[in-house]
Amino acid sequence: MSKQYIKNIAFSQALDFAGLVDYQPGRVVSLTLVQNEALSMTLFAFAKGEGVSTHSAPGDALAYILDGRAAVTVGGERLDAAAGQAVVMPADVPHGLEATEDFKLLLVLVKQ
Repeated sequence: MSKQYIKNIAFSQALDFAGLVDYQPGRVVSLTLVQNEALSMTLFAFAKGEGVSTHSAPGDALAYILDGRAAVTVGGERLDAAAGQAVVMPADVPHGLEATEDFKLLLVLVKQ
């Protein structure tokens, strides 16, 4: 068997990403798919009202909304993002998000 770089999900089958994490009232649920020095990929399910406070990251972060809606703040500008949309947050630029309704996302962080 060859080395596997992705973890916590089945290989060689079609997957419903949004179905891999479930909503829990008052919580943020996560499932890490990749975590190394160059790349991080994590699925999240945010209950309405939950969020991530403003912070910056050492790489470019791509948030792909799988379900629901979120308010995403990038460099002080607030964006409304819905299922099927993605927001790219540049490295070292403060950003945060809040679930305006239950929402799920795939977060991909690409580092040097």
